Amino acid sequence: MIKQILGRLPRKPSKSADNREFGASSTPSLNTTGTRAADVVTGDPVISNSTSNHGPDVASISAYGQGSSVPAVVNSKENGNVNAMATLYEALPSFRDVPNSEKQNLFIRKLNLCCGVFDFTDSTKNMKEKEIKRQTLLELVEYVTAVNGKFTETVMQEAIQMVSANLFRSLNPQPRDNKVLEAFDLEDEEPLVDPAWSHLQIVYEFLLRFVASPETDTKLAKRYIDHSFILRLLDLFDSDDPREREYLKTILHRIYGKFMVHRPFIRKYINNIFFCFIFETEKFNGIAELLEVLGSIINGFALPLKEEHKLFLAHALIPLHKPKCLAMYHQQLSYCITQFVEKDCKLADTVIRGLLKYWPITNSSKEVMFLTELEEILEATQPVEFQRCMVPLFYRIAHCLNSSHFQVAERALYLWNNDHIESLIRQNRKVILPIIFPALEKSGRAHWNQVVQNLARNVHKIFSDVDPELFEECLHKFQEDEVKLEEGKPKHEATWKTIEEIAASNAARNEAIVVSTTAAAQTASC
Repeated sequence: MIKQILGRLPRKPSKSADNREFGASSTPSLNTTGTRAADVVTGDPVISNSTSNHGPDVASISAYGQGSSVPAVVNSKENGNVNAMATLYEALPSFRDVPNSEKQNLFIRKLNLCCGVFDFTDSTKNMKEKEIKRQTLLELVEYVTAVNGKFTETVMQEAIQMVSANLFRSLNPQPRDNKVLEAFDLEDEEPLVDPAWSHLQIVYEFLLRFVASPETDTKLAKRYIDHSFILRLLDLFDSDDPREREYLKTILHRIYGKFMVHRPFIRKYINNIFFCFIFETEKFNGIAELLEVLGSIINGFALPLKEEHKLFLAHALIPLHKPKCLAMYHQQLSYCITQFVEKDCKLADTVIRGLLKYWPITNSSKEVMFLTELEEILEATQPVEFQRCMVPLFYRIAHCLNSSHFQVAERALYLWNNDHIESLIRQNRKVILPIIFPALEKSGRAHWNQVVQNLARNVHKIFSDVDPELFEECLHKFQEDEVKLEEGKPKHEATWKTIEEIAASNAARNEAIVVSTTAAAQTASC
């Protein structure tokens, strides 16, 4: 009797049953983010890379749109027949086998079929289904390339949905602590590759051709290639796979060129990525690729430059010299900054002072890169801008001439091999030569590297030929300073001896050391 009463009571539906009503797996996907997470809620199909403990390797494949022939995966374990599990993931007809009037519907059905994402961590699983999807993706690429006639809004929606389902996933970058410290050894490392690249590559190729196709109407497409889509696309630049970043670079450039309405947003979000990289993490794989895109963008800036672009240079590009891993993207960064100076020569002073602000003190390899970039900037610098920054600039170059690292000293001396830079120095020699003469003289006399000595002597000769009087004046002052320094050595040694004696005496009595102001000043002058 009691059992009969309880049997009539309504049962609370299980969570798994609720999920299946929306076309989702009984276990939520671990890598379902952004719109893919929304797809699960709204009933759109998602095939997760992660599977249920009681389900097949493909979590769920549901019909996506009308007329789709993609059946749901049969969970054979729940039916008690593990060996009889069948995915029923069947290939669709070829475009050649259907009349023209049916090709668009077939195209949509193929897009729906390719919304499924498989687990590639085990290459032995779902081999047949993976190959069916790969062949279908290749057919989609071929269709987009050869199609005649504008894509409809429905096609665009389905195409972007398929791309989003395949590309937008959680990235699991490798630990990069050592990468920062060993930036110069990265070329010797094997690049990390995504096991799903055999499918991802074709999806990227599809997206590239879809965006570039003249049949893609920008006004319609911008509803689906929107800010959310672009934001997630930019986040993928952190992928460890260099092939993926190369595709992303090309696609982003195409989107920037075709969708003018999105240009400010793209620049702003790249700016945010740079800020996060510079001031927080110093970890992002795609900085070089983003800078390559920016190089083309900067090249197309109209004159006069907007204030927004100048602020981007000062607040984002110049501080990119700060991270330790500069070598990973320095070539692209240098090109971007040189483009700004060539566009507006008045920015040379801002750029050079920015370089001096972030100039490395103990990293010789990084210092060589700064000197190389400095030469490119000076080559585009006009005399008026050069005069504004030449004093702090040549104090820094003098330090480089004195460097015991021969590559730093050698690279600094190579500046005189550039005709434009040598001309600027000659015009302002009365200010520059007194600053660099002591360092130049010491390098020419006593540097341990013979090449540096020879280069220093060549620069010596340039100045002595151009202005003998100024050269002799600087030489005379240098010799006087050397004599004064030699004369002051006994006095300095006596001061240090006095300090040592006082220290030893106070140490014996456990008292603090008291040094007179005069003695401290004399010691500091040493």
